[in-house]
Amino acid sequence: MVRPCAVLAALTLVIVPAAAAQRIPLSQHGTVTQRVGATDIGISYNRPVARGRQLFGGIVRWGHVWHPGADSATTIQFSRDVLVQGRRLAAGRYTLWTVPDSLEWTVIFSRALNVFHVPYPGASLDVLRVTVTPEQGSDMEVLAYYFPVVGPDSAVLRLHWGRTMVPLHIRTTP
Repeated sequence: MVRPCAVLAALTLVIVPAAAAQRIPLSQHGTVTQRVGATDIGISYNRPVARGRQLFGGIVRWGHVWHPGADSATTIQFSRDVLVQGRRLAAGRYTLWTVPDSLEWTVIFSRALNVFHVPYPGASLDVLRVTVTPEQGSDMEVLAYYFPVVGPDSAVLRLHWGRTMVPLHIRTTP
């Protein structure tokens, strides 16, 4: 005869370790989608948390390639060709990388997909590099991408973490 206490003890030994192995990650996954005219734009990323750390010039070094996200590299997808900061970018899916600086940032669109946030996959896989002037705003504890401006044929995509905001001007092409 099997005792109920023995069954409960055996189940506890199996279930508790399985639950512990499924810990909630520190950087939660986020997605943002926006339609601009007939073009769909989607961003998939993991959201690092500031937790009182000095972000830019601290954990994110000036002048070095940085992946704006955590864990798996952030991806951005366009259903049609677009102009980013006035430069043509073909429809497709890309990973995002940046080179932060206090006066201007370089934003890199790379064809390296399914990669981790380090190391940078290299300039040979870059599809487009654009220069953007960062702005200062309200404090954002968790890294976020959002569209504060959307028009019939253009939008602004903003990367925002801490007080730093990096706007990308996107225009759809006919």
